[in-house]
Amino acid sequence: MAVDYAVIVLYLAGMLAMGWWGMRRATSKSDFLVAGRRLGPAMYSGTMAAIVLGGASTIGGVGLGYQYGLSGAWMVFAIGLGLLGLSVFFSARIARLKVYTVSEMLDLRYGGAAGIISGVVMWAYTLMLAVTSTLAYATIFDVLFGLDRTLAIVLGGAIVVAYSTLGGMWSITLTDMVQFVVKTIGVLVLLLPLALVKAGGFAQLKAQLPSDYFAPLGIGGQTVFTYVLIYSFGMLIGQDIWQRVFTARSDRVARLGGTAAGTYCLVYAVAGAVIGTAAKVLYPHLGSPDDAFATIVKDALPVGVRGLVLAAALSAVMSTSSGALIACATVANNDIWARVRRGAGRRPAGPGGAAPEEPAPEASAGHDEVRGNRLFILLMGVAVIVIALALNDVVEALTLAYNVLVGGLLVPILGGLLWKRGNAAGALAAIGVGGVTVVGLMVALGVLANEPIYYGLLASLVAYVAVSLATRPTDAAVLTAWRERLGPRPAAVAGAPGPAGD
Repeated sequence: MAVDYAVIVLYLAGMLAMGWWGMRRATSKSDFLVAGRRLGPAMYSGTMAAIVLGGASTIGGVGLGYQYGLSGAWMVFAIGLGLLGLSVFFSARIARLKVYTVSEMLDLRYGGAAGIISGVVMWAYTLMLAVTSTLAYATIFDVLFGLDRTLAIVLGGAIVVAYSTLGGMWSITLTDMVQFVVKTIGVLVLLLPLALVKAGGFAQLKAQLPSDYFAPLGIGGQTVFTYVLIYSFGMLIGQDIWQRVFTARSDRVARLGGTAAGTYCLVYAVAGAVIGTAAKVLYPHLGSPDDAFATIVKDALPVGVRGLVLAAALSAVMSTSSGALIACATVANNDIWARVRRGAGRRPAGPGGAAPEEPAPEASAGHDEVRGNRLFILLMGVAVIVIALALNDVVEALTLAYNVLVGGLLVPILGGLLWKRGNAAGALAAIGVGGVTVVGLMVALGVLANEPIYYGLLASLVAYVAVSLATRPTDAAVLTAWRERLGPRPAAVAGAPGPAGD
């Protein structure tokens, strides 16, 4: 195990070094929060794949394969489908907005009325996403070093907070690229074929497992439908995902790079399910499906390779954790604290007296602004570690966060992008009615029930359409400013010059 330990320690040291290097590049708000909006296709697709494929996709995806067979791929597959939908249909327009948060987009579209409420919802979602990712360190470091839960959470969380605080999105992008390569080699190139060989190949899998393990909908049609609603649509509206879209240097990079990342997710989904199915043949009586990944890694892989694959699992958790952390801090600073500090009545008016003004020129976002965002990452990081230490099981809390996010924000966000008659009153009604419906049904039926998200989305849609049609349309000046922002921009100003990541 000494070689495996050396691989892990070198990997963690490399993450901190990337953070230090990224700090030298983060000289403006744009650099710190969205990597200067200048990532090329290679870096963009790598960092996008890294953020969406976290510990749940790796350890959880293998666990679902262990429990349900090949249909266990559906959870990660739904994530890939959502990323493909975002990239093909919406990413170009999102990138053109030149904002930093989802709530700023809602401000622009609806005239500044929905941002604070949506900001609170998005903050709660990103906070809980960061907490669940941080909790995963307890499992991984226990497997690696036998550390107790508290020390594992503090160690893993502190490393992520350190490199995220130092360099912001530049550090996270650089570490994500390393994590993407490590995951690809560790899971796809090494673990997948070795697990299949050890289990005797597909013929042996079919001979020893029930036919349900190879049925496309073996996990259940309703479960697949719920995965699509929560994860596919969640990919369309999450701050952690949009913040990566904002890093693209052009519309084309956002569309094509995201499409490549989404396709990679589909491959990763199938690989995880196959590995889990092989683990079921090799270890049919594990205490928990989520133990399948660590068990097959420890038993099936040689020294050195085992360390690399465990580093792949660690990198999966770190990429999601760092992405959620910077998203949480960005929303807390830009959408909540900044609004509270200046007060709603002192917010500068834009076209028509309602829409927010254009973002300040990047040159004006100097070191003070970077320090402010760095402080918020540090504060949110400490909060995430403290909450993770206080909780034992946050699966229900994460489900609650996803349900409220999708049930409350999906309709006003997509409605704003697709339906010009939607207005601020309709958006606020959709957020309130959808969120209350989801929470109420989860209280009545259970957090893990499927019905809350179904009826929550339906209620949100009805409220959005009905209230928008019953009230005055959005001010024409606000819509004009919105359309101008969404319009295609000349290639010369689509992104700043600099490293493209090609």
